[in-house]
Amino acid sequence: MRAAVIVFPGSNCDRDLAVALRDAGFSVEMVWHKNTELPQEIDFVGIPGGFSFGDYLRCGAIAARSPIVGAVKAHVERGGFAIGICNGFQVLLETGLLPGALIRNAGLKFICKSVALSVDSVDSAFSEGYRAGQIVTYPVAHHDGNFVATEKTLAELNAENRVAFRYQEDVNGSADRIAGILSRNRRVLGLMPHPERAADDALGAADGAVMFQTLARLAVAA
Repeated sequence: MRAAVIVFPGSNCDRDLAVALRDAGFSVEMVWHKNTELPQEIDFVGIPGGFSFGDYLRCGAIAARSPIVGAVKAHVERGGFAIGICNGFQVLLETGLLPGALIRNAGLKFICKSVALSVDSVDSAFSEGYRAGQIVTYPVAHHDGNFVATEKTLAELNAENRVAFRYQEDVNGSADRIAGILSRNRRVLGLMPHPERAADDALGAADGAVMFQTLARLAVAA
């Protein structure tokens, strides 16, 4: 089981994600954004949170044009698993690998706290370790986490059971309280809250560990 964690200038959750993946059983390689290829035989790619390139232009917009992103796209297009967390979610949206956009929080303030989420879809490798409707707690830390999309896109996400997680309360103004969405093939997850910061009891919460353990178990099975 091999995972790659992409590192951009300004990433600050890359090591947190690597630790969570290693604790779940993955061998992890950190990959600098200027690389043009992923390591061989990678099962899983993680795009971490932070402030890639200082969040200039738009959050994730510059990172989405880094050399390594072509390899990430190729990995996804051939059916590989990938997750984008917080700034990583913003990057995935900027690449077009997921639909919609993330704009300023409705209250125009940075939000940093633990929030309750409902597991809406268990039909993915990221969420099948949970129960449908289960309430989990992950931290959020973002200024631009307000998910928006066209009415058509929202209808498709809901109809196709591709909303993986929803906020229990209106945290940032996101449409339909969406916290995380899946790609059409259900192998890519974009998620604003941080499961890697809730992956060990020593951190005060371990709900996120289930996600990484499930991914590792499925990678072994594959």
